[in-house]
Amino acid sequence: MKKLAKGLALLSLLVIILPAMAWGECVTLKQGVIKYSVGHYLAGQPIPVGYDIYGYNYQAHMFNGSYANVYLGGDGLPPYDGNDAAYLAANPKAASKWYWPYRNTNLVMKWNDAWLSNKDCDGDGKLDRYAGFPSYVGSGAWETNHMSGTDGGKHWTYFVKIVAVPADAVRNGGIWYTADGAMIGPAIWGAFAIIQEVASGEGATFVSPASPGFGHYQP
Repeated sequence: MKKLAKGLALLSLLVIILPAMAWGECVTLKQGVIKYSVGHYLAGQPIPVGYDIYGYNYQAHMFNGSYANVYLGGDGLPPYDGNDAAYLAANPKAASKWYWPYRNTNLVMKWNDAWLSNKDCDGDGKLDRYAGFPSYVGSGAWETNHMSGTDGGKHWTYFVKIVAVPADAVRNGGIWYTADGAMIGPAIWGAFAIIQEVASGEGATFVSPASPGFGHYQP
């Protein structure tokens, strides 16, 4: 499972074009006017309320599909369908993408509203992130990755919890700590920390001494 640690999935960014509005006048996915960004394979099409062809369900705050499909759309490529030869014949540049080796890994991601909302309330033309905060720090945002696949004929699973660190958290080297010195967990993506990892056959490989529960990090 160690080789997977560097491949944790991060939600693809969407730049959504909408008219400017005052904070609080929310536009929702159900209105059918929030669209995929320029450069996305589905650019200009409304983001659906349910699952899209990649496995994203922005309304329900989740993704379920091929690991590669987390990123392919944002790179202007169609979703991977499981047929390597046919896909690469039609989309040869996919082979050079860093995530291509993970295409046969199934990934389920879940996140909360602070990580990525399903509406735009601040009028910036994007699905809201860390609403009400200047950054993810202290926002209470969280995400989970649950990966599974086969390696040498053996089935494996890997699960990780990731949180935005509290506003008073302190980073020392590659580790985040609470203000009173309790270890939160390894730093990842700058303002985030891993609070729990579980690998099949190994049990909990890491549990945050501060707390492995999301509620502990809510503002």
